Amino acid sequence: MIFTAKYSSPLGEILLASDEIGLTGLWFHGQKYFAENLDPFHEEKENDAIKKAKVWLDEYFKGQRPDVKVPLHLRGTKFQLQVWATLQNIPYGNFMTYKEIAAIIAKEQGIKQMSAQAVGGAVGHNPISIIIPCHRVIGSNKSLTGYAGGLDKKLKLLTLEKADTTDLYMPKN
Repeated sequence: MIFTAKYSSPLGEILLASDEIGLTGLWFHGQKYFAENLDPFHEEKENDAIKKAKVWLDEYFKGQRPDVKVPLHLRGTKFQLQVWATLQNIPYGNFMTYKEIAAIIAKEQGIKQMSAQAVGGAVGHNPISIIIPCHRVIGSNKSLTGYAGGLDKKLKLLTLEKADTTDLYMPKN
């Protein structure tokens, strides 16, 4: 069974989804790929994973590094899971480029190189925004690019984490 609940954040309403194993989704209302793969047969109810996610979000939006462990249940391709695992290793208040993540994945796979665009595709389909920090990924040219929740939210999340955003810029298109 899939359970859902809403969370009111300073950046807008968030939809949380979970099954018996863990959190399966966290989306800003109206974002690209909103509720992608959410089972149409779900119940609006808070289970343990959703309750923990809400506590995590409360701490996060207070500008703290959350220490609550939220159980996750990610479903994706082997490649997506590998990218999402790498995202979870980007420290709070820091960022990494798509190219850097591609280099990490290539090394893990024992290949010479990996496409940054392929990494971007996997990052863009991250089903658990914020907790799996896809907002911490930037372009190699320091552009704030590619955030399904919107670039304004990406910048606000990085600012909340006190990341040094001085050299980052919004792309023109």
